[in-house]
Amino acid sequence: MAKAPKEKDNLKIIPLGGTNEIGKNLTVIEYKEEIVVIDCGLKFPDDEMFGIDVVIPDVSYLVKNSDRVKGIFITHGHEDHIGALPYVLKQINVPVYATKLTAALINLKLVEHGIQDVVTINIVKPKDIVKLDKLSVEYIKVNHSIADACALAVHSPLGVVVHTGDFKVDFTPVDGEVIDLPRFAELGRRGVVALLADSTNVDREGYTVSESTVGESFKRIFHGVKGRIIIATFASNIHRIQQIIEAGVENGRKIAVSGRSMEKIIPVAMDLGYLKVDEKHLISVDDVRKYPDSQVLIITTGSQGEPMAALSRMSNGMHRKIQVKSGDTVVFSSSPIPGNEKPIFGTIDKLAKLGANVIYGKLEAVHVSGHACKEEIKLIHTLTRPKHFIPVHGEFRMLKEHADLAMKMGMAPSNIVIPENGDIIEVNRRNVKKTGTVNSGHILIDGLGVGDVGKIVLRDRKLLSEDGIITVVVTMEKESAMVVAGPDIISRGFVYVKEAEDLMENARRVVRETLDDCEEKRITDWNVLKTVIKDSLRSYLYEKTQRRPMILPIIMEV
Repeated sequence: MAKAPKEKDNLKIIPLGGTNEIGKNLTVIEYKEEIVVIDCGLKFPDDEMFGIDVVIPDVSYLVKNSDRVKGIFITHGHEDHIGALPYVLKQINVPVYATKLTAALINLKLVEHGIQDVVTINIVKPKDIVKLDKLSVEYIKVNHSIADACALAVHSPLGVVVHTGDFKVDFTPVDGEVIDLPRFAELGRRGVVALLADSTNVDREGYTVSESTVGESFKRIFHGVKGRIIIATFASNIHRIQQIIEAGVENGRKIAVSGRSMEKIIPVAMDLGYLKVDEKHLISVDDVRKYPDSQVLIITTGSQGEPMAALSRMSNGMHRKIQVKSGDTVVFSSSPIPGNEKPIFGTIDKLAKLGANVIYGKLEAVHVSGHACKEEIKLIHTLTRPKHFIPVHGEFRMLKEHADLAMKMGMAPSNIVIPENGDIIEVNRRNVKKTGTVNSGHILIDGLGVGDVGKIVLRDRKLLSEDGIITVVVTMEKESAMVVAGPDIISRGFVYVKEAEDLMENARRVVRETLDDCEEKRITDWNVLKTVIKDSLRSYLYEKTQRRPMILPIIMEV
């Protein structure tokens, strides 16, 4: 008879990203000397992260325990689940497990970072089980807004942990591959010790509409349109692109593709068989002008109003090959990611001013969510019958709503933990509880810099964006600290100097009087002088303008 695991051998579940936020999903599951990692995503910066490109999880805990990490298991190929992989794999080179399309998207990223030859990507498929020593990881088919999405079941001596990944229940998916509900039910019968489930749409009643319904909308919209059709969607939503192409071909249109990610992902999806299109229907963007407007369909990036995406460049008249004109129909086949509403509607306004007929979610059913609504979430809870529950993938209000839903379905509050990034959550067959924390948080990516921008730099950038900068340049004699030339004051982003000559002249006077006072007191330390200049000028400028520009004193010594 097998020896029962001891209490100290609890499973540890440690979210390092994806809780109390949307994005940078990364969850650690640990048993004894084995660690498996689920997903490795990024998120995009918020409004206070000036100049930051993307944000990734702090994985210092994994680096510290790299010898125990057995692999990174990816649920699907969206940026918030794979985007941090190139940065993390440079710190811990461990095997990656992913389905075929997901693996291809990961490889594109690794090529960009020049590490494709040093990383092992293992291709798996639904129903595959990756066996380690104490743990095994099983892939389970789910539906989502990208092909090849899977949930994961982590088998351990203490029971099964089910992580749904991002999912919806779609009985009429575009590729015909329905979610494997029988497997969820079988795991529930055998005993699920903990369920980690997607919380994104938990506050939406009912069921998420099938992706296949969008195809009917495209056919209806495209029918009878005389001008060009330009449609923006996510490059990773292969099923959406498939339906766009089918509707376009049915209406006698040639298909052109614009946008860097579209141009990279679509050929990969075609090569792997996920996107089926006769190449005779495809044309280059360079050839668009060779065809009548009524025979052209352009699929593009930029559905979220991204400044450098193809559609945004079209709306600004900056696209080198496509100029939006009167008679064009532009379709936004997406819904705004929270926080993106302003740039999206700004792009819509610009396109409308150019004479385009713009169609978006409020006008037509051109988008459906890839996440489960409340009734689908309840179905997964009912099938898996988990002993304990940990809501993931969502901001706090979503996690709280999901926890409340689990309680309404009969789960005891003591069996539910609402996590925060970095929490150590220990679980066994009897109970679940938080027992500590590990390092977690944001690592900011700015250009080629990884983690070299912190709170102080962001504070300075915020200050510069709000009140500008004043540079004070003064030349001083090295030994005596006597002023030889200056002070000169340079203003950037503070006031327009020609309109505030008196203010600038008085500011020079304040600095000069401050330096004279320091000379009388025989203060010769440059750092002290800079501090005194900043303090006196800051007080004067705030008194006169109620603004606090950054003040940068520069002392040149002779």
